[in-house]
Amino acid sequence: MSAQVAASHILLMYAGSQRSSATRSKDEALSEIEDLKTRLDEGADFGELASAHSDCPSGKSGGDLGPFGRGMMVPEFDEAAFGLEVGGLSGVVETPFGYHLILRTA
Repeated sequence: MSAQVAASHILLMYAGSQRSSATRSKDEALSEIEDLKTRLDEGADFGELASAHSDCPSGKSGGDLGPFGRGMMVPEFDEAAFGLEVGGLSGVVETPFGYHLILRTA
């Protein structure tokens, strides 16, 4: 089991999620992230979608979070990221910050 992974993500926040200034509703955020997942499954470029849609500052760098160890992210994110194979894409992951799609890069 890896001590560290590297990942990129797309985060869609919603009104009321932690540290959010987003105005979209939780349902709107879920619908949007599910649409992004479909686009990725159809071959869209992760970095391009992250740059265009992610509410996280990492979106500017294609969603790249770099390497991190267990326990450095919130539990839901941590579990999903460490559960992926390198190159694997998660389903929609909900955390207190909103909805994520996670791509494990290393």
